[in-house]
Amino acid sequence: MTISMNRRLNKIHNPSVLCAILILLVIPAGAEAESEYRKASHANTKPAELEKLSNSLSSKVRVAVASNRRSSGATLHALAKDSSMNVRIAVATNLSTKDKTFLILAKDKVTDVRRVTARFEYVPVGALTILAKDPDPDIRMEVAKNLNTLKKTLLLLTKDKHIEIRQTAHAALSRK
Repeated sequence: MTISMNRRLNKIHNPSVLCAILILLVIPAGAEAESEYRKASHANTKPAELEKLSNSLSSKVRVAVASNRRSSGATLHALAKDSSMNVRIAVATNLSTKDKTFLILAKDKVTDVRRVTARFEYVPVGALTILAKDPDPDIRMEVAKNLNTLKKTLLLLTKDKHIEIRQTAHAALSRK
């Protein structure tokens, strides 16, 4: 602890405030984040607690919240706009994610988020329809491979400029 910090602490007369400040200085930040991570990862953590943890400064904790099936639809919807790509990918693979949230993920600025969304087994058809028009051919290919893709979307993909996507869409249509 520096001398100037020690002088500032000496000016605090409220013992509760002084104790709280000293605890924050003594407990390493990593210990708090690890505790948050354990709570966020636990299957029995209540949705209200997960909502609080979704505001953690630690992206590791936010990924754990986004992966937790007990996270509410509202919490997952908020995390779909998180600054961390890994958090958004975790939302895309959570079975509790609602259809309206997938529509946000289908328009994500990061290609990897859209690719994971297109590949996810339970992605709703509305998101697949958006992803079928994606500028990235790898994403359109994932849509053509996805078993949830509607016949009319597959028909659109049979006209794709990439032959592999056209062939995959034709093959998928033959299975329907």
